[in-house]
Amino acid sequence: MKFSFKQFIVPNFGKRLAFMLPAVILMGVFVSILVEIGWGTDPASFMNLNISAALNWGLGNTEVLVYGLMLVFTFIFGAQMIGFGTLANMLLIGYIIDLCRLIWKNIGFAEILIQGSLGLRLAVFIITLLLFVFVAAIYMNAQMGVAPYDAMPVIISGWIHKVPFFLIRILFDFSAVGIGVLAGKINGEIQGSIIGSIAMSFLLGPVISIVGKPLKKIL
Repeated sequence: MKFSFKQFIVPNFGKRLAFMLPAVILMGVFVSILVEIGWGTDPASFMNLNISAALNWGLGNTEVLVYGLMLVFTFIFGAQMIGFGTLANMLLIGYIIDLCRLIWKNIGFAEILIQGSLGLRLAVFIITLLLFVFVAAIYMNAQMGVAPYDAMPVIISGWIHKVPFFLIRILFDFSAVGIGVLAGKINGEIQGSIIGSIAMSFLLGPVISIVGKPLKKIL
């Protein structure tokens, strides 16, 4: 399908935007907490964190670069998936993470997340991860466009019909983790947990889908 600006104006636009935009902002907030704890993030964030460290850039600028390249790919091969949600994900989340990490550092929250007791860190990690899954499900089910990172495996799946989508998605996430590890090696220090991010490659997609099912009726 060809790209059209009309696809940005979806039915029930105001209602969907009221769900999507806060969800994107909260995704950035929750990922910033996961980054500080250091036990793993979603594969895309793991990749971008390590690329940003290798480039000595902020995460916001890095995500605009990485997702901008992915957006070009999406524009060529899957333009119908682009919408306001696509741009919000690409332009906001990285900068929100940068801002929140600065705030956490200045108020001492980052120190608690890094040096606090195991029980406290575990509780914060579980609660934050559950909240991230919930807001990610809201973002996806608002159906205002697909994030550039999420669009690529969908496009690839359309080319390889014999391979189930879930397998392509897992392999794509593994590739992101691999790129993150490579960038971390170049930088001399890997940011975040490789094992935790690999585990999330398996778990986040299915859990978000399960949580998202009851949200579809609302959105």
